[in-house]
Amino acid sequence: MTRRLSCYIQIDPFSLFLESIKLISNLEYFNMDTFEAISSRRAIKKFDSKYKMTSDQVDSLMKLTILSPTSYNQQNWRFVTVTDQSIKEKIGIAARNQAQPVDGSLVILLCGNMSAWKDNPLRYWKNHPTEKQELVKSSLEKKYSDSPQNRRDEAMRSCGFAGQTIMLAAKQMGLDSCPMVGFDYDEMAKIINLPEDHLIVLMIVVGKSSEPAKERGGQLSLDEVVFKNKFN
Repeated sequence: MTRRLSCYIQIDPFSLFLESIKLISNLEYFNMDTFEAISSRRAIKKFDSKYKMTSDQVDSLMKLTILSPTSYNQQNWRFVTVTDQSIKEKIGIAARNQAQPVDGSLVILLCGNMSAWKDNPLRYWKNHPTEKQELVKSSLEKKYSDSPQNRRDEAMRSCGFAGQTIMLAAKQMGLDSCPMVGFDYDEMAKIINLPEDHLIVLMIVVGKSSEPAKERGGQLSLDEVVFKNKFN
């Protein structure tokens, strides 16, 4: 009688996900460490209009983006990814005729969902005990139910975290980016059909630069911006 041996191997889903990104990205850039990604990231003004990201690249970038932190894990950011050239042209006009949204491969509108705090909040902690879920729900109601300002502030913070994730992840994938806030927000809201309880925080263009970034404008010293323990 033949005996069969079964072998079980535990695979970390996140490690598997990172390996999939390596397969669809430039491996040379994927070996970049975090410090290098931070120091080499620049706001690119001129993109190669011929370069087009694949749908797999866009999906991988956004899967990393939604790992960005949010208060109470409410995940109150919403992202509109635009690759349709006709829509990018409209965005370019709303962005005061700047070229980045038109020439870049991907335009990402980072928006805040002002109703996330009450949108079935138990799911934000579904992997934890019911007591934890109810505690978070109660905390969300206490902080946001009567404070539009808190909801807006939280949306701005969350999208800020996500924006930095997008730019650093893009850099590590061998791509370039440009964060933008210089556009007509009302017109942009019409273009992307923004829901009433959402707000647009910023836009990030991702693609390949057509020329090197110019020299940095000027960096303030640590002594001017970092204070130990308290302000002087």
